[in-house]
Amino acid sequence: MQSGRPAQRAVSASIEKRPAPEAPQSKKFTRWATWASLIVVFALVCRVLDTIKDRWYIMTPPFLHELAKDAVATYPDDTANIINHIVTNLTATYGTKHINPRQDEWVFNNAGGAMGAMYVIHASITEYLIIFGTPLGTEGHTGRHTADDYFHILEGEQWAYAPPSLKKEVYGPGSVHHLRRGTVKQYKMHENCFALEYARGWIPLMLPFGFADSLSSTLDFPTLWDTVYITGREMIRNLMFGKI
Repeated sequence: MQSGRPAQRAVSASIEKRPAPEAPQSKKFTRWATWASLIVVFALVCRVLDTIKDRWYIMTPPFLHELAKDAVATYPDDTANIINHIVTNLTATYGTKHINPRQDEWVFNNAGGAMGAMYVIHASITEYLIIFGTPLGTEGHTGRHTADDYFHILEGEQWAYAPPSLKKEVYGPGSVHHLRRGTVKQYKMHENCFALEYARGWIPLMLPFGFADSLSSTLDFPTLWDTVYITGREMIRNLMFGKI
């Protein structure tokens, strides 16, 4: 009988030493504090990266504008030769490691209610360069982006509008429409309008705008797959050559 008492006392002692369970409210606070800390760290990292992103650009708006104007002057109203002139010069300047020379690699693009076709010349984390347009005309929302967008008109005419102005902006061949980062406009491309579009900034954050219409409206998944494949291929290829 007495031999069982020490064991009983040991069990009682172990029960007494067991820590009290953490209060649910304390766990919830810890979880929220952890998430808040991660968000703050992420925001700080993004802010630092945003201040140094310029070092990863390889193209410049003035160079592309001069190239577009030269192509338009050399081959007026001849979109195929204008595109070939641009791609040939870009390939000579930057090489095929940064330029996609497949001039027949066109895909439909639906974004912001507008529809046309695009050819991806370059895509990386901080830059993209495409030919976008349609012979039919289209109209839509530019989107509000984390990058500056330069729309060099190669053929046709583009109109743009932003309140509180009551006047439209008109852009013809050889001109450039600069949509500044964080701003938004309504735009319209008339029949037979094609443009060289250059964006510099955080390109992956622009992609949801480019994919949204395919996921919510057109449900054209083969075109969506082609777009993802080409964009991803070019981004990965540029990363392999050290281009962010």
